[in-house]
Amino acid sequence: MTMSHPTARKRRNPAKIAFIVVAGVLVLALIGVGGYMWMLAQNFDSNTQKLSSAFPDDANRPAASTTGAQNILLLGSDTRGENDGSLDDLTGQRSDTIMVAHIPADKQHIYVMSILRDSWLEIPGQGSAKINAALSYGGVPLAVETIEQLIGTRIDHVAVVDFEGFKGVTDALGGVDVESTTSFSAGGYQFFEGAQQLNGDQALAFVRERYSFSDGDYQRARNQQAYLKAVMGKTLSAQTLTDPARLSELVGSIAPYLAVDEGLNSAYLGGLALGMTNLRSSDVSFFTAPTLGTGTSDDGQSIVLIDWDKMAEVKKAFETDTVASYTP
Repeated sequence: MTMSHPTARKRRNPAKIAFIVVAGVLVLALIGVGGYMWMLAQNFDSNTQKLSSAFPDDANRPAASTTGAQNILLLGSDTRGENDGSLDDLTGQRSDTIMVAHIPADKQHIYVMSILRDSWLEIPGQGSAKINAALSYGGVPLAVETIEQLIGTRIDHVAVVDFEGFKGVTDALGGVDVESTTSFSAGGYQFFEGAQQLNGDQALAFVRERYSFSDGDYQRARNQQAYLKAVMGKTLSAQTLTDPARLSELVGSIAPYLAVDEGLNSAYLGGLALGMTNLRSSDVSFFTAPTLGTGTSDDGQSIVLIDWDKMAEVKKAFETDTVASYTP
């Protein structure tokens, strides 16, 4: 395998994810509106798709956590229109975004690790490939098994989010202000370096684009992070938390674009809320699985090289519920 020059990027760029937005609304925000929670919970449960098969055979999985820590896998897809509107069976599709949210036993923080989709590793039963191919080879269960192998820890819940949902979320919030690190054109829109407000259509073009950039998915990841950071901030603002109509529209806008395992429901989120009443956006930390830059596989694919020495530290942190002590 030949290795090219590493691609420079910030290791601590925030990776605000759709799960955090949903959880923030349904766990943190709903606490603030008291009795209104029941109606929004019903909205969430009735409109999200349920994954008929989310996990691999138990024999192929790490043991369940004994500390009380939880791990939630988020898979982002941009292929809803190519799959008859279903997010349940995504075999044959590749995941565009892969992130793991770690909730420690004390529930005082959330740690989110993003994994670059071209990361090269061993996929169980398939040999070496890009990590996003796991979804294509064996659907959500194989994606879960691959991530569990990488972090050495059981995934407790799974959510699959379609990018189309970002459009509705943005409009439900009345637009969001993002900080772009570069200027580019996409989807008929011109984006500029610096702060700018995006509506739903603009936001969708902003998070999808990658061909305009010399470093492709690295810049797209930065754009998604900037967008979701803006969404997180506005979702947890007093303006949103005290507006039941806006909260209802926000939940309704994302739920149809979200597929979850049977256990990831409003009851589970409500249970989390009991131990996370003081959590705020500042209590969510973000990092990226360590890499050595880009390279080329033996069959000529452009890949991302995982830094296995540093990944061993990450794995131990997940296994021992000490992610708080890991320094990217």
